[in-house]
Amino acid sequence: MRRPPAANALLRSGAAGAALLLGACSFGFTSDSPPPVGGCVDDSPECIDRRGASLRSMMADKERRWVKEPATAGSYASGVRLFAYKGRKRDLSCDELAHGKREADGAPFALNGPSATGLSPAQKSRGSMLAAEVSKELSAEMKRRCKA
Repeated sequence: MRRPPAANALLRSGAAGAALLLGACSFGFTSDSPPPVGGCVDDSPECIDRRGASLRSMMADKERRWVKEPATAGSYASGVRLFAYKGRKRDLSCDELAHGKREADGAPFALNGPSATGLSPAQKSRGSMLAAEVSKELSAEMKRRCKA
C-alpha cells in the first residue's frame, strides 16, 4: 500500500530526528539532570541512555531553566536541546520562543565554529538541519501566539 506524500515526509522527518538524537551525546544539562558525558558523541548504549535521560529531564522541567542556560556546539550536535525546544514550543513564553529561535538560528554557526572541534561533518550537518527545522517551528508558533 502506498503512503500519501505527506505521510512519507513525516516519516522521513521523524526518522531524521531519531537518527540525530541517537547520533551523539547530550551536553547542556540542568542541575537536576544526569551529568554530561564530556566528548560523548557515539552510539553506545550509555550515550543513548544519557541523551534520553537528559531530554526527559528537560521536558519535565516546569520552570524551563534549561532555556536560559548556555548552549554548546555539542548540545546542538546531540540534538537534545533542539528536540526540547521542539517538544515544549507550545509551553514556552513569547520571550522563550524568541530566545529559542535566536539559538536555533545561531546553531549552525556554533556547529561550524572553533568550539565544534571533535564533531564529525555528519554531526554538524545533522545539527544544522535540525536547527533550521526547529527555527521554522518556533517562528510559526511565535506568529500564532505572540504579537510583535
